[in-house]
Amino acid sequence: MINNTLAIGIQGVQEGIQGMDNAARRIARGGTDGPQGSASGNGDLLEPIVDLNLYQRSVEASAQVVKTADETLGTLLDINA
Repeated sequence: MINNTLAIGIQGVQEGIQGMDNAARRIARGGTDGPQGSASGNGDLLEPIVDLNLYQRSVEASAQVVKTADETLGTLLDINA
């Protein structure tokens, strides 16, 4: 069960980092749309900025899951030793 929890936490971290990367790329494009780089409104930057913050929190939460599972596994090993 702990291995499953670790796997879920690691998967959450990986997906969060990927989401942060995508949001950061959209921000770096600076609200440009399409291959011609035609500028769109600044409102188009709001969504990727919010997404970036959301994915950051997701990574933090998933990292806490991994940390807690690791601590639990360490405690179980100490008890059995």
